[in-house]
Amino acid sequence: MSQAVETLLKTLDLEPLEVNLFRGTSPQVGWQRVFGGQVIGQSLVAAQRTVEAERQVHSLHGYFMRPGDPENPIIYEVDRIRDGGSFTTRRVVAIQHGHAIFSMSASFQVLEDGLEHAFEMPDVPRPEHLANEKELAEQFIDRAPENIRKYWQRERPIELRPIDLAHYISGKKLPPFQNIWFRATGKLPADPAIQASVLAYASDLTLLDTSLFAHGRAVFDPALQVASLDHAMWFHRPIDMEKWHLYTQDSPNASGGRGLTRGSIFSEDGVLVASAVQEGLIRLRDPNWQPKK
Repeated sequence: MSQAVETLLKTLDLEPLEVNLFRGTSPQVGWQRVFGGQVIGQSLVAAQRTVEAERQVHSLHGYFMRPGDPENPIIYEVDRIRDGGSFTTRRVVAIQHGHAIFSMSASFQVLEDGLEHAFEMPDVPRPEHLANEKELAEQFIDRAPENIRKYWQRERPIELRPIDLAHYISGKKLPPFQNIWFRATGKLPADPAIQASVLAYASDLTLLDTSLFAHGRAVFDPALQVASLDHAMWFHRPIDMEKWHLYTQDSPNASGGRGLTRGSIFSEDGVLVASAVQEGLIRLRDPNWQPKK
């Protein structure tokens, strides 16, 4: 197991404090705020800890309210809304410094057979034909801003292989679409609950950035205030995050200082396994704004 994946699994392994009450911590990687995907993943783990194992998550809907502080633990409080014959509903509130930083509703279902259809995966180059992260870093690291260099140089639990690199190496305005292959960088337990939580973590990595393609900007642009506002996911079929998945994304709208992005997640063999939608803050900063020293 890679060190980064081991750290992610420890991060997702919440400490039980009381009935319906859990505590999570954040890895110390120098970020000023907690990564949103971590909060989504930990919230899903907290909810799953109160649900029978045979009921698996099929959807979640969350709202980010405050940035998380990576220096301090996050408390997750679970409200057992309903336990029905087929569906279970949970609400989770993530609390830090006495305030809610994130809230999420999640629904779980007994596995059932039924009608099936799904979109086909786009015809794109396979991940083995694309540059890996080490090769990308060797090609582009010298011309990247310092914060991006630090990001790419750090070992991470999820490997990304973009189909098109134009957004990463230029400031051109591009159509708001992107396709990225991703997978875990090490071994994971086969437990569906853990697999879903790791996918939830990974789903927040690139969505917001897609809404900036049309404007020739990126999430690291210091002239922008960028943050996830909400995040929704639907889990359609079994997941194996050790294998490659294609994350195909598009942004149909940006307005009011917000950008909307949709994502479809396909397994390596072309099966649609999950869908995601996110709206994020992409606010232009005051022209006189200066970053804190």
